[in-house]
Amino acid sequence: MALELMSAVEPSPKSIYAVLGAPGLKGKKVSSFEKDSKGVLNLVQSIINGKQEVEDPFYVLDIGVVVGLMDKWAHGLPDVQPFYAVKCNPEPALLSTLAALGAGFDCASRAEIEAVLNIGVPADRIVYANPCKAEAQIKYAAKVGVNLTTFDSKDEIEKICKWHPRCAVLIRLKAPDDGEARCPLGPKYGALPEEVIPLLQAAQVAGVAVAGVSFHVGSGATHMGAYRGAIAAAKEVFDAAQQLGMPRLHILNIGGGFTAGLQFDEATVAVKAAVQEHFPGEPGLKLMAEPGRFFAETAFTLATNIIGKRVRGDLREYWINDGIYGSMNCILYDHATVTALPLACTSNRTNPTCRGLRTYASTVFGPTCDALDTVMVGHQLPELVVNDWLVFPNMGAYTASAGSNFNGFATSTIRTHLAYSNTS
Repeated sequence: MALELMSAVEPSPKSIYAVLGAPGLKGKKVSSFEKDSKGVLNLVQSIINGKQEVEDPFYVLDIGVVVGLMDKWAHGLPDVQPFYAVKCNPEPALLSTLAALGAGFDCASRAEIEAVLNIGVPADRIVYANPCKAEAQIKYAAKVGVNLTTFDSKDEIEKICKWHPRCAVLIRLKAPDDGEARCPLGPKYGALPEEVIPLLQAAQVAGVAVAGVSFHVGSGATHMGAYRGAIAAAKEVFDAAQQLGMPRLHILNIGGGFTAGLQFDEATVAVKAAVQEHFPGEPGLKLMAEPGRFFAETAFTLATNIIGKRVRGDLREYWINDGIYGSMNCILYDHATVTALPLACTSNRTNPTCRGLRTYASTVFGPTCDALDTVMVGHQLPELVVNDWLVFPNMGAYTASAGSNFNGFATSTIRTHLAYSNTS
């Protein structure tokens, strides 16, 4: 079932205004900037030099990027409905943007379900995509009408039967291949091939409706052939259910693992070829997916203030006011590689981007008193001073959502400024 999404590849003024008028965004300040190599840096500089003095770290969310990515999804996988993985980045403005564009939502907890319901999304656009849920949270899902979830164990079926018997379920498979993913999920979740029939039978005996199959090839997959093997395995489950005399399965949830760029193009080819091969003419088949970083990663830019400096020969060492225990936790937990762009708002106002200046091998530390809090080592940066800035692009995936308040530096208080890019 295809979504009705924006058709233009580049965000048009019409699509932008439709998003900005949506619940959760209407009335909020949204800046515009030119979509070029300097555009976001100019916007960051204007925020820093605004009426109120800014020293704390902050994010810029480019809504135009999100609109463009939804268009890209609609063109690449027009028959696959995206259910955004809220855990990737639960920023309310991002959720509101995606809701206005017609996305569904993959929620893993009561708090995530509440966040989505609070922006006016109906419960039937939510999949409770956590194969192991606390009983109290299953009761909450039943209360608010979230009626689709995942499972990969008999114990989960027993809980669902007891506390939410009206809920339809998707049997979560362990993908045959983790796609050389940045963060594999198979070691924790997914039924093994020999477990599938016993699980289907357990649901059948309990009277829990099995609606289909889900899998996840791993977050940040790099081997797109992984989707082919997983879709082939899903077809075997459809056939097994039919042989058991169960009602026809009709949902195929291909999970996440998608990233923007060429890898997405490769993934679309693999997914469409596998669906055509294994589900040709499947009556009433509904395709869904759970992309997270695809929509979030490139839409956010993080600006950090330099709060300290030390010089040791040719080495420059800088301290910034966000780090490994905050937004940069993605370096440890998401295996991310970050890039810093200098913005010398204090020391070089005539050339704030420091173009053409000599650079030095530099180490960048976060603000906490733990030596582990090291963001970059050996990164080439120009000579900067305290109160200059370092700007980090592509910081929307598993960054603020997984940060902590360690040492009193509260990731949850980092502000997000809203903007949209244009090409005019």
